[in-house]
Amino acid sequence: MKKFITLFFLFIFLLGGTPTMAQAQTPDRATWLWNPWMFYEQPQTTLDFLAAKDINTVFVQIDRDIPKAKYHAFIQGAHKLNMKVLALDGAPNWINKTGAKAKNNFKNWLSNYQTYAPATARFDGIHVDIEPYALAEWETKRGATVRSFQDVIVELANFSKSKNLRFEADIPFWFDEILYNNAAYGKGNLAEWSIKSTDGVALMSYRDTAQAIIEISSKEMAWGQQYGKKVRVGVETMQSVDYPFISFHEEGEAAMERALVDVQTAFGSYSSFAGISVHHVGSWMTLQP
Repeated sequence: MKKFITLFFLFIFLLGGTPTMAQAQTPDRATWLWNPWMFYEQPQTTLDFLAAKDINTVFVQIDRDIPKAKYHAFIQGAHKLNMKVLALDGAPNWINKTGAKAKNNFKNWLSNYQTYAPATARFDGIHVDIEPYALAEWETKRGATVRSFQDVIVELANFSKSKNLRFEADIPFWFDEILYNNAAYGKGNLAEWSIKSTDGVALMSYRDTAQAIIEISSKEMAWGQQYGKKVRVGVETMQSVDYPFISFHEEGEAAMERALVDVQTAFGSYSSFAGISVHHVGSWMTLQP
């Protein structure tokens, strides 16, 4: 299922947050692999790239056209390199009737896969990217759309728990400005709710300076610490012509890595800090030095 990346760029202008501290930990380095045909066609090249970038968690898109045996081989190869592999999928319409079939297909595929795959080839968790704000209803029926998003997160969290899998979700940093008020979940802040309702989130804190990334991630890091949940700080490498400040496409990889050192220094002592997530393998491969 294709990612609705471009639409996200319209929604990323809010800032905020102040940090609190806790115990230090070893940070994770994660990335999104949206094109699993990469390891179908070039499995070793894909694994070599991930290893060269010190990746220890990879979110891998589920494509039912790819034979399960190819997933077996890739996951086994990743596990040998001490990488965890999370099943990746999601779309805005997963929260309504038009996307229910795709959501259920994902659940059914993963249930079958986990049942019959060798133990060394099983997924270590589930990672979803739903982005409900890409729907027109986000503007016209915000309350109902948020409620539907919450329903799906709870559904998938329960499904993950039933499979003994970790459950994570992508959220934009500006969810900390979105409030909800409904009969099912009461009142609150959507970012805070998302963090406490999952095992962890990947925060799409897409900016091209360390200072900006730290500023827009601080509230979420504090909530993660409050609820004992993990927060990954995400950065973008895809080109954005209209909003170049959200990506390191122009600055290049060396500038990104310098910024990530500063981010890690700022959040490294938080118990909630799960490390860095770089979006995504395809654009990272072509990022200038």
